[in-house]
Amino acid sequence: MIRTFGLTRSFGPVVAVDHVDLSVEKGEVFGLLGPNGAGKTTTIRMLSGLLAPTEGYAEVLEVRVDGRTDTERLRQRIGFLPEAHGLYERLSARKNLDFYAKLYGVPETRRRERIDELLRLLDLYDRQDAAIATFSRGMRQKVALARAVVHDPDLVFLDEPTASLDPEAAWTIRQLILNLRREGRTIFVNTHNLDEVQRMCDRIGVMKGRLLVTGPPRDLVRQRFGRWIRVALKTPSPASATAVERSGVSRELHVEGTTISVRVDDPDEDGPTVARAVVDAGGEVVSLGEWEVGLESLYMALVGGQA
Repeated sequence: MIRTFGLTRSFGPVVAVDHVDLSVEKGEVFGLLGPNGAGKTTTIRMLSGLLAPTEGYAEVLEVRVDGRTDTERLRQRIGFLPEAHGLYERLSARKNLDFYAKLYGVPETRRRERIDELLRLLDLYDRQDAAIATFSRGMRQKVALARAVVHDPDLVFLDEPTASLDPEAAWTIRQLILNLRREGRTIFVNTHNLDEVQRMCDRIGVMKGRLLVTGPPRDLVRQRFGRWIRVALKTPSPASATAVERSGVSRELHVEGTTISVRVDDPDEDGPTVARAVVDAGGEVVSLGEWEVGLESLYMALVGGQA
């Protein structure tokens, strides 16, 4: 679906995207993370054929993107939601969508059906004839997303689709994205929202000019930090912590008040050993289970220069 080969973009002496090799498979939601200025928007603009790479190339929907090949055929098959919505303020939501659907050559009957479907999915049907100028930021973003998919594209690029939106609007947009995935479409999303990534994305990439890592979020976190068991005790028990440390399964151990966190090879296999060690040492267990290090910890370790 998407393959990049040394994809690079420079602006004068500044290298915004540095030799990125990336693959995105059909039907997955891929999230690209990184701080401001990391090259995420530049990457998405190159992949959509809006900006030519200065070095390397990409293959998107079997179309070569290298700054020399005509990408008109590609643009007919993709949807793109930029950070700035670019809607016509004086036109209604329906007329905006109808205008763009016509540009994509969507037949009249299908155009009407598709616009009705999207307006209902995004909870905009009752406001379809109101001018965009009267819409809130969240409503405008919904219309902009509907515009990006009104022509049933195979691949959709989304640049910060829920930035600065209230929780209700963000939830609605996430539901449409997940619905697109169920339909077998491929979604490439730039975002700062780590919670959103964990809710939606099959795989992620973390970027800071160059691509630092790619993979499923949970797998990347476990590769970096290992797997952990967390034991909550009724009262502090230094003896229990010592017993766990000596049990043979502990790779790393931290104690904070009544909580013991222990890194192990396999929580399912090692959990009973940890439990026995705690109880035998006199600890009163309130709860015991696998604890996942947050994606935020991985993100900060990578973009904070500790990778």
